[in-house]
Amino acid sequence: MKNIPAISDLLGLCKLKVVSLILLTAVVGMLLAVPYVPNLFLIVMASAGISLAAMSAAVFNHIVDEKIDVQMSRTDLRPLPQGKVTRQQALIWGLFLGVIGIALLLIFVNMLTAVLTFLSLIGYAVFYTMYLKRATPQNIVIGGAAGAAPPVLGWTSIAGSQGIEYALLLFLIVFIWTPPHFWALAIHRSEEYKKAEVPMLPVTHGLEFTRIQILLYTVLLFLVTLLPYLTGMSGVIYLICATTLGALFLGYSIKIFMEPENPQIAFKTFKYSINYLMVLFIGLLLDHYLLMTFKASI
Repeated sequence: MKNIPAISDLLGLCKLKVVSLILLTAVVGMLLAVPYVPNLFLIVMASAGISLAAMSAAVFNHIVDEKIDVQMSRTDLRPLPQGKVTRQQALIWGLFLGVIGIALLLIFVNMLTAVLTFLSLIGYAVFYTMYLKRATPQNIVIGGAAGAAPPVLGWTSIAGSQGIEYALLLFLIVFIWTPPHFWALAIHRSEEYKKAEVPMLPVTHGLEFTRIQILLYTVLLFLVTLLPYLTGMSGVIYLICATTLGALFLGYSIKIFMEPENPQIAFKTFKYSINYLMVLFIGLLLDHYLLMTFKASI
């Protein structure tokens, strides 16, 4: 008889830190979608559905990447490589999370959000994890579309397709953020990716080329983050936040490029990039509600 896995090990398959960032961008999408505070029950149901779907995708990622995870120090202590959860148990857990998540969206939110969430789940768990990751050094660029979907999912859960062009600006920000974020980690772990035969950009094109790409993408990201202000979606508070955070990110990227002998700068950039996205989206939210308060007072 197979041992029943511990809840902590099942949750260890769900990449909860990643899911928390996904949830933040989704909730910000919800709150930006309308010029008032949305229905709390709808926010909770949409958040639960999107989070469970993201957790499901993470579980399938663990299943597919088990052999790779064994070879990398960053991932070899995960539940599957350690034998704490079997592949069959992980598969059942992943299916359970995905079915419940999509069902919540279908029943309590709307069909559009449920369909888009399902497509994002398939895009990450199947298209990226099973094919792109092993097929091309542009894996994280193309596959980044799935990771950039949550703010759009949040938006459609509240407003449907109304104002979807603004949601696509949020999508674009996360989409352009993903390559410099992940390539910084890939530089830090390049030898492990090489050993595992995963064609990440530093493995296929070298560290110098990857540093250039990080710098170029960070410049593009800086410009893209100005679009919410330039389109009138956000105000001056967001603009200050975006330019300050963007300047710091550029500083890290320039340092990666100028100091290739510094072994820690890539990992520091990776860690900063996570905080960057969190604070940027919080800045969007603060700007939105302060602008609403200002309009209500005049």
